[in-house]
Amino acid sequence: MIRDQETLEALLDSVRRFVRERLVPAENIVAETDEIPESIVQEMRELGLFGMTIPERYGGLELTMEEEVRVLFELCQTSPAFRSVIGTTVGIGSQGILMDGTPEQQETWLPRLATGELMASFALTEPEAGSDAASLRTTAIRDGDAYVVNGNKRFITNAPHAGLFTLMARTDPSNKGSGGVSAFILDAKSPGISFGKNDVKMGQRGAHTCDVFFDNVRVPAANLIGLKEGQGFRTAMKVLDKGRIHIAAVAVGVAKRILRDALNYALERKQFGQPISEFQLVQAMLADSQAELYAAECMVVDAARRRDEGRNVSTEASCAKMFATEMSGRVADRAVQILGGSGYLAEFGIERFYRDVRLFRLYEGTTQIQQIIIARNMIREAKL
Repeated sequence: MIRDQETLEALLDSVRRFVRERLVPAENIVAETDEIPESIVQEMRELGLFGMTIPERYGGLELTMEEEVRVLFELCQTSPAFRSVIGTTVGIGSQGILMDGTPEQQETWLPRLATGELMASFALTEPEAGSDAASLRTTAIRDGDAYVVNGNKRFITNAPHAGLFTLMARTDPSNKGSGGVSAFILDAKSPGISFGKNDVKMGQRGAHTCDVFFDNVRVPAANLIGLKEGQGFRTAMKVLDKGRIHIAAVAVGVAKRILRDALNYALERKQFGQPISEFQLVQAMLADSQAELYAAECMVVDAARRRDEGRNVSTEASCAKMFATEMSGRVADRAVQILGGSGYLAEFGIERFYRDVRLFRLYEGTTQIQQIIIARNMIREAKL
């Protein structure tokens, strides 16, 4: 749902200009240094990107889901590491508090997240709990007016820069299922928190992940989201439906950039006395990519609109996430093929995107997890 087309277009124009003038020129610097310049992060704050999904009363932009994905279509036509800077705050970092937090928790934390003063990080995944998130072992045991947290988390995006963690921990060790998991707002500077080395990844340099270790970390009981134990997994799943549409939109945005670069190369590169864009087999790769990109964009927008209408979008979110992320991989692969030997060279940038988009099929639930969700929802509905 688009609330005001004119206001949205003004925001989209600002984002396009930001991508064109600031982010694209910085891509190589980020790839070489594995760091996003602080000046760019500050400009993201000034544009309001950290507060995209936070209500206006807390200083955010309060974008609808459709507005959010349209912004992402533009913002992500560059290295996806730039989006990663805001991603964990825009997603679970703020949305868990917004959906299930108390009014006091919302008033305390959301304004600081909206401005980017605090960067949030989502601490769910563990060495033994990835796709099976309900099996997490990190514990938070009540001790007076606080909980004591012990355990460790893995692959935590933005952990080295986080001001707070939305932490998932087991408050009832006797309950081995999802019902024993609770969600907490944890100050990232709390004593007892330590970090592993930044992970060396296949791609997405500039987007930092690492292990996080909790050794008798005390978190105030007042920071239990919603002040209810056993609701953490439910909170995470609600946010993940939204997050899957978000990641699908990211995949669409990056694929737009990749396909544009491949097309421009095909128009300029000559073989046998003519641009390679005149060769039908190259045209076939361009056409397949455009058709799949169009289909993915339509799916994302449709899922976003359904969510804005208040409908259950578990199936649609998983469909969009699965198709769009797989699509971006195919588009990147064809782009390398279109560029030929140049596609394998770092100077042309396509090989970097080829590595970057591979991650999309893993986080927010792997493709195989999406298949399971979709099929189970189909079976459940058929039995009604």
